[in-house]
Amino acid sequence: MSQVLNASNKVIDFSMKSMLSFVLMAFLPALISAQTVYPLYGVQSIPNSIDGPDEEKTEMGDEGILRISKVSRPTLTAYFSEKGKATGQGVIICPGGGYGILAAGHEGADVAQEFAKRGVAAFVLKYRLPNDETMINKTIGPLQDAQKAIQMVRESAKEWNINPEQVGILGFSAGGHLASTAGTHFHQVQIENPKESSLRPDFMVLVYPVISFDPAIGHSGSAKNLLGENPPQEMLDKFSNEKQVSTDTPPTYLVHAKDDRVSIQNSYVFEMALKGKGIEVGTTYFETGGHGFGMVNPDSNIFWMDEVENWIKKLFAPLL
Repeated sequence: MSQVLNASNKVIDFSMKSMLSFVLMAFLPALISAQTVYPLYGVQSIPNSIDGPDEEKTEMGDEGILRISKVSRPTLTAYFSEKGKATGQGVIICPGGGYGILAAGHEGADVAQEFAKRGVAAFVLKYRLPNDETMINKTIGPLQDAQKAIQMVRESAKEWNINPEQVGILGFSAGGHLASTAGTHFHQVQIENPKESSLRPDFMVLVYPVISFDPAIGHSGSAKNLLGENPPQEMLDKFSNEKQVSTDTPPTYLVHAKDDRVSIQNSYVFEMALKGKGIEVGTTYFETGGHGFGMVNPDSNIFWMDEVENWIKKLFAPLL
């Protein structure tokens, strides 16, 4: 028999088999959530930033949702696939939260772990949340972080066993707005880019996204947090990403429920704009499910991650 101490320093007897089970159970969560956190700008100063105290706050809500607020020090957390499983694709994940918080669990880490299991290297972007006290120009802060994340993954592709031409971006809700901004504003370089790396994502996955700031269909809270009170029409149009689609916009997969409080019209207008430019589009539209369900819509037996995985495989099949 073997003996170990429990949390109360009491001796517990185990058979060797039980001991192995105990060790595996103790370390399994760490193995599943194996990750590396990178400061997004490394030792460089954070662009467009106003010096001040780090007031970031992390809370777990009663409903089990992890929320991070007041983000001013962005990071990129990497989740890599097991050796031999890697497909060569990478995806940067932007959690939602109305540009007010980040829903970093069910719209971040959980999704990254699932992608890594499927062979896709995943990177959760903890992007700066727009704030006049921490940013010189809060309207471009999140986009700078998304562009920097794409740059970092692409320039580290060889080290991380990723094809630099198969780097995508995924976003939920307001994170979907950020992801779609990265996919439609990549010509407007907002960061230092001495190697002139492409900042265009190779594909986008947008889950119940905020796309438009048109008051008829847009999410007023996201628009207010990003652009401030009563922004001029020019700014609303600039960040209504259905109006920024071009022939260079990446192939896109859209996921949305028809009863979502963030109107599914956001996805519809983006889909129409993409098809109008000849851009490949995939969709999973649910009849019900509401907003914020993350990976699993409890109202459906369709697992949209399966649909996205198959779409990505088909997208890059000609390159294999």
